[in-house]
Amino acid sequence: MKNIARTLASLLALALTHAPSALAQASCSSDGTPQPVAIFERFISADCEACWSDAATPAPSATAGAAVLDWIVPGKAGDDAPLSAAATSDALARLQTLGRKPPVATDVHTAAIEATMPARLRVAHGMPFNDYLGTAIAFTPVQRAAQRTGAAPAAMDFYLLLVESVPAGTEGTKVARNMVRNMLHGTLDKRNKLSKSEQMKWMETRSMRIPEGAQAERLRMVGWVQDAQGRVIAAAQSTCR
Repeated sequence: MKNIARTLASLLALALTHAPSALAQASCSSDGTPQPVAIFERFISADCEACWSDAATPAPSATAGAAVLDWIVPGKAGDDAPLSAAATSDALARLQTLGRKPPVATDVHTAAIEATMPARLRVAHGMPFNDYLGTAIAFTPVQRAAQRTGAAPAAMDFYLLLVESVPAGTEGTKVARNMVRNMLHGTLDKRNKLSKSEQMKWMETRSMRIPEGAQAERLRMVGWVQDAQGRVIAAAQSTCR
């Protein structure tokens, strides 16, 4: 059954990239949603229950439009940590990429969107099937920029995150949370191109497992693309309309 779920989720993700209008009633995407101006990441130790419930949790400045993410980092107490049910090894991988150590309490990282090239990013997901969700991310440099340079951009990294939106006043938190539940990290290179007729467009489609305990109706996607220097050049987050 799980193999069937993976296959169907992958097929759905492919359709989400190629024919978003055809699945408007069965998917959620970033279409029509303003691009985030920054990625604001909060890393919370699974040992620190008070950090999760703190009303003074770090938040973006007055500038609106940041994509806020909450990573629960495995703690020293392991499975006995108060927040262990939501902890993920993806948080450790992300911290390692940033060159940071797991926090004792809370750590924050902010990255502004640096539009070094005009580009469009789209993220989407379908409806849950068993324990899986079909997801997609597509990156397209604006045509005129490609024509000016005469060459495709160098290989870039992408992040596609499965996020659960937790409203303030629920699950023990006094502030709204966007808890990272799953992560796909890879490189957009020539292997990801759609076709010869779309030489400047990259995509990735994948089925993502929905972790136990996550509420499917609160799930959405957040994604971004960054260049070889680690600068975020485009970001997107899905909504269900």
